[in-house]
Amino acid sequence: MDLRHLRYFLCVAEEMHFGRAAQRLRMSQPPLSQQIRALEQKLGVRLFDRTSRRVALTEAGQLFMPEARKTLVQADHAAQVARRAQSGHLGRLALGFTASAPFVPQIADALYDFRRRFPQVDLRVQEQGRDHQVALIERGDLDIGIIRGVAPPSLPAGLSATCLLEEDMLLALRQDHALARRDADPSIADLAGVPFVLYANTSSADFNDHFFALCDQAGFKPSIALEVGSFATLLGLIAAGFGATILSRSLSRLHVDKVILRPLFPPVRTRLWMIHRDDPPPTARAFHDAILRAANGQNGDNDDIMQAIENKEK
Repeated sequence: MDLRHLRYFLCVAEEMHFGRAAQRLRMSQPPLSQQIRALEQKLGVRLFDRTSRRVALTEAGQLFMPEARKTLVQADHAAQVARRAQSGHLGRLALGFTASAPFVPQIADALYDFRRRFPQVDLRVQEQGRDHQVALIERGDLDIGIIRGVAPPSLPAGLSATCLLEEDMLLALRQDHALARRDADPSIADLAGVPFVLYANTSSADFNDHFFALCDQAGFKPSIALEVGSFATLLGLIAAGFGATILSRSLSRLHVDKVILRPLFPPVRTRLWMIHRDDPPPTARAFHDAILRAANGQNGDNDDIMQAIENKEK
């Protein structure tokens, strides 16, 4: 049944006059009469009693009228749902991230902005390692991933990586540690022989691998005292004097008594990357825009860095 026929029927039923209904529909009367007859033939019932002086609804027409209204309301609702889904306002968004990502102000702001602007999207977030995120995105079980790495990640065809920001890596130690009391900022080479406590979750693998590579370049292998599964435990053990650790600057927001954060010299940097499909669904495109707005608006110092990286990748 053509929805247009229902609209024509309701207009005639409301006006009870074919001429006025045709004028309201901005069409001539003969085509309108033809469309009503076509609807009646389709239904196999007579909807109107017509005479030269009056138009009246039959009993079937009276019962059909509220159902026709419901059908049009539901059709309009379905169209709105489709449009909102296309614009990213409805649907599902599955987001994966490395452990430190929620502590990055730009990421937190993007999540807040997205949830405020798209409250009807079913947003699901989970901490995952790099390789797992890539596999889930390729399979379609994850829409966007956020990982750490110095270089752009190696990705399968159909997936892309966008650099969101670059930040320093910091040395975290107990305040009475020799490297904490020294005036000069420590270098990677100064860390030889220092016991380290590392975050051992799979999502931190890239970060740790980068640190190990830096130690290797400096001519030593780091001494690993402990590996832990949470940042709270990690920082608690640093405060207790079990050793030192390396953190991204964004984690400096986690203040712990007796723990000192020292920059490294020369500076050691880490990058945060957003992984996504080349043809992301509407909700993923909406979050992609939200996170880029947050990165560009609140991390202006990184604009030149990101532009240089993107130009290099091209």
